[in-house]
Amino acid sequence: MQKLLQLKTSLFANQGQSSQLSDAFVAAWQLSRPGSAVTVRDFAVDPVPHLDGAAFQAFLSQPEERSAEQQAKVAYSDALIAELQAADVLVIGLPMYNLGIPSTLKAWIDHVARAGVTFRYTASGPQGLLTGKKAYVFATRGGRYAGTAFDTQTDFVRNFLGFIGIGEVEFVYAEGLNMGEESKSAGLAGAHAELARIAA
Repeated sequence: MQKLLQLKTSLFANQGQSSQLSDAFVAAWQLSRPGSAVTVRDFAVDPVPHLDGAAFQAFLSQPEERSAEQQAKVAYSDALIAELQAADVLVIGLPMYNLGIPSTLKAWIDHVARAGVTFRYTASGPQGLLTGKKAYVFATRGGRYAGTAFDTQTDFVRNFLGFIGIGEVEFVYAEGLNMGEESKSAGLAGAHAELARIAA
């Protein structure tokens, strides 16, 4: 049985185009792989708090030296990491906001990037510890940015996932969604065709 972790990062929860595309992918995946289990984390409904100094200090503290407040912050991070560790497949719905990733996704990244837990430093550089997983990213944009300098998302997300050991990452783009109905329809149709192909 494969386990999927689905991250919905749209401000609009299930109404967001990226959420709907990732939902369609998960449904198609489950149809072709009966018994697959899915854990959904919707940042619009249950946002991850942005990393602050107190949380970062808690991560750095030795377990036996943590206060109750610090232990609670570490336990929250541990729970997010456990979801990711348990998953065989990571599915991310990724809208573009102001040429970047949603701030709530960055907050999640800051909680799961933990030295000694999801990556470690070695004499030859950092080594990701979450190997053997695959990620699918459903990127929705109002304009057309893929392959241009304005696409700050693709390299950032791919590099971060690789940093923690997830090297197999596939992007599906739905672009031009705010460039008229014809462009929107074409962008979504192309994305749905691609997600059906990779979910089969």
